[in-house]
Amino acid sequence: MKVSIVAICMLGALAGCKSAAEESSIFPKGEKSPNVNHTGNVWLKELNHADSVFTYSTSVAISDPEARLNWHVHPGGQILIVTEGVGYYQERNKPKRTIKKGDVIKCLPGVEHWHGATPDQGVTYIATSPAEKGKTIWMEKVSDEDYYGKK
Repeated sequence: MKVSIVAICMLGALAGCKSAAEESSIFPKGEKSPNVNHTGNVWLKELNHADSVFTYSTSVAISDPEARLNWHVHPGGQILIVTEGVGYYQERNKPKRTIKKGDVIKCLPGVEHWHGATPDQGVTYIATSPAEKGKTIWMEKVSDEDYYGKK
């Protein structure tokens, strides 16, 4: 009987450890990005630098609540894989969309857009983009009207 109780307690403890491990990020937070092309706190970690074999770059971005990138364009497009939190994605002249953990966003080549966290929650995503077609083209900051929906 004692062995059964101990075994059940150990299994419960292991299950708790697994849950905590599943909720932590698998990638390091990276470096805090200077506020040049975004508003708020954003951390970036380059996972793969584009080279002659793998011509796309892949990074992890972690954004605090209210952080958002400026309007921008990826000449070769971009794919965002949301891994944690809740954020926004908006293409120019289209409604803002709420994005969440598990969403995959395809930013088409040459389409002006922005993405970032919501006012209340941060967001983490993996971003990949082909580098051979050119680097990100940065534009103006996202207005409060676009971000908060105020007119």
